[in-house]
Amino acid sequence: ALNATNSTTVSKPLIDTFNRKHTYLRISLTDRCNLRCNYCMPPTAMTEFSPSSSILTTPEILRLATLFVQQGVNKIRLTGGEPTIRRDIIPLVTELSRNLRPAGLRTLAMTSNGVVLRRKLPELVENGLTHLNLSLDTLDPKTFTLVSNRPSTMHAAALSTLQTALSLSPALQSLKLNVVVMADMNLHELPAFAALTQDHPITVRFIEYMPFSGTTWRANQMIPSRVVLDRLKGKFPGIAPIVPEHESPGITLLEHGTAKEYRIPGYKGSIGFISSMSDHFCASCTRLRITADGQLKVCLFDPREVSLRDMIRNGASDESLLEVIADAVTRKKASHGGMDLLAKNKDANRSMIRIGLRANRPRLNTILWQQYTGLSNTASTVRLKSTVVPNVTSEANNEKQLSHIDSQGRPHMVDVTPKSITSRSATAVGTIQLNDLAFSLLDTMTVPPAQKSDGAQETHLSQARHKSGSPSNVLTVAQLAGIMAAKTTSTLIPLCHPLPLTHISVNLKVDGKKKAVDCIATVKCDGKTGVEMEALTAVSVALLTVWDMLKKVGGRDMVIQGIKVVEKTGGASGDFKRQEVN
Repeated sequence: ALNATNSTTVSKPLIDTFNRKHTYLRISLTDRCNLRCNYCMPPTAMTEFSPSSSILTTPEILRLATLFVQQGVNKIRLTGGEPTIRRDIIPLVTELSRNLRPAGLRTLAMTSNGVVLRRKLPELVENGLTHLNLSLDTLDPKTFTLVSNRPSTMHAAALSTLQTALSLSPALQSLKLNVVVMADMNLHELPAFAALTQDHPITVRFIEYMPFSGTTWRANQMIPSRVVLDRLKGKFPGIAPIVPEHESPGITLLEHGTAKEYRIPGYKGSIGFISSMSDHFCASCTRLRITADGQLKVCLFDPREVSLRDMIRNGASDESLLEVIADAVTRKKASHGGMDLLAKNKDANRSMIRIGLRANRPRLNTILWQQYTGLSNTASTVRLKSTVVPNVTSEANNEKQLSHIDSQGRPHMVDVTPKSITSRSATAVGTIQLNDLAFSLLDTMTVPPAQKSDGAQETHLSQARHKSGSPSNVLTVAQLAGIMAAKTTSTLIPLCHPLPLTHISVNLKVDGKKKAVDCIATVKCDGKTGVEMEALTAVSVALLTVWDMLKKVGGRDMVIQGIKVVEKTGGASGDFKRQEVN
């Protein structure tokens, strides 16, 4: 254990160039989590958890927390990943409370999904935990499974933790529910969440859906807080902002607050709105973050990081650590770039889950901290780590990003979970150019084969016609092949989604002028992603079947060409029709 200090004197407040005094520190304890929420954890993160050697140890956390409290931090929040899966969570909370309360720490908080917290919570509160935020995006177990990709039994466990937390008041001084609002998932549940504040002294906070690296973020899934408030006003007309006594009327932020808080008349609890995207609170931001691997982030959306862990493990003194921390704070920007900038630049920053893990992507060339800051003490051995930030003003950067390649350059299937189910269709065309012999076998106007009246043997062409039978046999087989191919596209193209197709039409026609066979395929479905690949696959396989059946007489000369999508409907990108196609 660290030696507790009985002095609450602040050696040097952490004040940036915009006169914001930083008194709130968030410490991530792990990058691991027992849920797999779509907006938080990209698919690749499931196999890329950091080794235990890179995670801050308990003594390292206690040392850093002590330094920040000495600089005026009076609130610490433990986060993750999921902090409760860290084995030493109870001893860690105990040590933080015991050592830092005499030094000025007033609030020791935790954010958790609640799945494994219920049994630990009473002991955590007894040993110093004062505030708890539970992340709960839905009250419906089925929706929980869709959001978290985990069984509904975990939802029941989280609700059980909520009941336990309510029973621990007033020892547990604050209980909040964090609800990420998503258009197609939980928008209809807003009144039910608000109703929880009627009989319980809790705060339900509606959080705008935010973009992070590796996740599928779509602007149409982000519901601005003002829209949420308008919906609640329709259900609860008396809802009004909470105005602290020392502030004038209007929407306000409470101390350390990121939420604009409201209350329904007669209800015990309150409702908060965290508008990180539509109406950011940067001007009043007083928070700093330490990731699970010991990187200092002065802003959640700023990819620049400073490795305090590396400094500690390289033997840096407390004075060196404090000087680097203070310098990083002074370099904090006035605000992030707003919703459009964040959405375009999301892959330069960590995913939410990787607030507990060093981002594994290209960085600027490592430079000495002394060269970066001009400092001259032992902190000069520390290296600045910064992710490469793309030029977000260039549309070319966005066009070069492949949807099926993640930020680490590996293939991944696009996450369509947040998308709406809509009616979709696509039509594709293609042509196979035949040589004269192959074409004559399919030309329905060709005279049927017959033996010459003089008794001579059939010509090579007549023999081929006779063996081929009706030309419709070739086209029928090709048609069936195209239909089967459309139904099995996801097994042929590795990153395609399997879709519940509702209609497939494949038609082939002999074109006498071009001596070719034209194919047109239309595919329809009600789903979350388009069917262009199914239409293209149908045309491709149908024409390949024609080629296969005629290869003996035309294999060297036949050419498959012009395969393309000519029309599509449905989906977020809108309808499309190629102009040059009749």
